[in-house]
Amino acid sequence: MAQFGFENDIHSILKLDMPITNGPMARWQRKASSSSSSALSGLSPSKSANVSLGSSKTPSKTPGKSKKQTPCKMGGDRFIPVRNNKQMDVASFLLTKENEPVEAKNNTETQKAWSISLNGYNIEDAKILHLGGRPLNAPEGYQNNLKVLYSQATTPASVKKTRYISSTPDRILDAPELRNDFYLNLLDWSSRNFLAVALHNNVYLWDATRGDIIFLMKLEREEDYVCSLSWTKEGSYLAVGTSDCKVQLWDVEHQKRVRSMASHTARVGSLSWNDHILSSGSRSGHIHHHDVRVAEHHICTLTGHSQEVCGLQWSPDGRYLASGGNDNLVCVWPRVQDGGLGNRSQAIHKWSDHQGAVKALAWCPWQPNILASGGGTSDRHIRVWNVNSGSCISSLDTQSQVSSLVFAPNYKELVSYPSLTKVVELHGHDDRVFNVTLSPDASTIATISGDEIICLWKSFEMDPVKKAKEKMVKSTTNITHQSIR
Repeated sequence: MAQFGFENDIHSILKLDMPITNGPMARWQRKASSSSSSALSGLSPSKSANVSLGSSKTPSKTPGKSKKQTPCKMGGDRFIPVRNNKQMDVASFLLTKENEPVEAKNNTETQKAWSISLNGYNIEDAKILHLGGRPLNAPEGYQNNLKVLYSQATTPASVKKTRYISSTPDRILDAPELRNDFYLNLLDWSSRNFLAVALHNNVYLWDATRGDIIFLMKLEREEDYVCSLSWTKEGSYLAVGTSDCKVQLWDVEHQKRVRSMASHTARVGSLSWNDHILSSGSRSGHIHHHDVRVAEHHICTLTGHSQEVCGLQWSPDGRYLASGGNDNLVCVWPRVQDGGLGNRSQAIHKWSDHQGAVKALAWCPWQPNILASGGGTSDRHIRVWNVNSGSCISSLDTQSQVSSLVFAPNYKELVSYPSLTKVVELHGHDDRVFNVTLSPDASTIATISGDEIICLWKSFEMDPVKKAKEKMVKSTTNITHQSIR
């Protein structure tokens, strides 16, 4: 019978689905029983000392940790959180995403998957306020009664420039035998869109509207040369200053010389018109006023310069004449009165701030009391003057010889310097630029240089976006090369 009892015990041990009633006591149970013998002594003798693992109460101490209590209260049940399969899937998903690049984590689809996995739906779809599409315009007649408490306008430096300025010339004209002389003024553009250029002892006209080249005149002696050109305001007549001390007046429409005026003792390097008064500057330093309506044309002489007068410009309103010379002076003279000035030959202002020859002079069209002047190699400065107060408003070191200045009214710029802030540099010449002149519509400037070419730059067009579209349509090249002769 004892043998059968032993076999029954073996079978009961091998059955894992049944509780072990007579197995060895666990280590933590032995320690617990030894440390609390007084508590065990109160137990009923009928109960076994070996408590089963399937007991309904968990021990008050963690197995194997006799000195450290569990977070729960002594004698209470230890909390074991319940995790369902859904939460385990989300945890596994998040762990795998930790090893992926940042770009993948920021992906919209990934964020959507996270939202669906964590919340059971996409949280973006549950937003109360959602921005989508273009904002609606206010109804017609709507007025906003809210007051602006604070407003700050953007500074000019932060305004984005949307105007397109090509850095290459739109057209190039050959100008062979151009005299390489800084003090001469060999280019001028008329109000009738004719560009006049002097090449040695010849004068040519380029019809900017039709593109034709017109030969106007040639000096009789080969050793003589043309020194200066200036159109009348109407564009019908062209004044020509020569090296033989004369000033010629030509009728362009009939290609005929109207008269030749002799009064200077040296070459005439600068010219400027004020209605029927033609002012001419000479290498002698003298400035002569000519009334072209009368036979005795020479009506006044201005003697403020000690060296050649290379710059001469009347103001747009005809009140002042500005002159610049090789003596580094800038002079401002009063208006010419009918019948001559007599003894009134004193300059209103005489500025000596420049340290080089002053050839570049330009009056501001929209503010006639403002004059800009540019100095030569020893000076390299552009200075802006207020004729009313006689003060220098601003000065800029250009790091280069300044040979010509032009105000562009379309954008209120001084060639490429609005408020003395450079907008763009135009690169098309291989030598220094002698003269700059503006087209009658103020959209294009012409430059002439010692490299014997004339470049036309469409830098001041009023609708640059439309022009850019037209250039894209054209299949031909942007530069048309043509000879002036």
